[in-house]
Amino acid sequence: MNIKIIGVGKLKEKYLKQGIAEYAKRLGTFCKFQIVEVPDEKAPEKLSPAEMEGVKEKEGERILAKIKDKEYVYALAIEGKERSSEEFAKELADLGTYGTSDITFVIGGSLGLSPEVLKRANTKISFGRFTLPHQLMRMVLTEQIYRGFMINAGRPYHK
Repeated sequence: MNIKIIGVGKLKEKYLKQGIAEYAKRLGTFCKFQIVEVPDEKAPEKLSPAEMEGVKEKEGERILAKIKDKEYVYALAIEGKERSSEEFAKELADLGTYGTSDITFVIGGSLGLSPEVLKRANTKISFGRFTLPHQLMRMVLTEQIYRGFMINAGRPYHK
């Protein structure tokens, strides 16, 4: 199975890089895992609604350029469906069982995802109504992917 996370912006925080690297190493037992960073669109602090949409559109074009037709895409979006770790693990197992071996997760920038990216997504997933920094979300998502594989393997990580 191939798992890819596409994230907007460069990860700068050392502690997040270390956490992601640890889970990425652990995931090597179960899948080929990669993180693809696309540049964020530079914008002033105060944006009009039209300018916000323009930023999301440009970031969305960069994201879509990194997605192949055969990939099953999860868009991380607050309006997405919340899942338990067990439900998520079952989805991963089912995707692998029914021939979808390329799974991509998309984390937008600080303004979220463009309508085009949301339209391309096969499903939307939410980690709750909290607002989390998109850089932190990379680590949380990587850990949950690892947890899903551990649940499916029947290993005691998930208690």
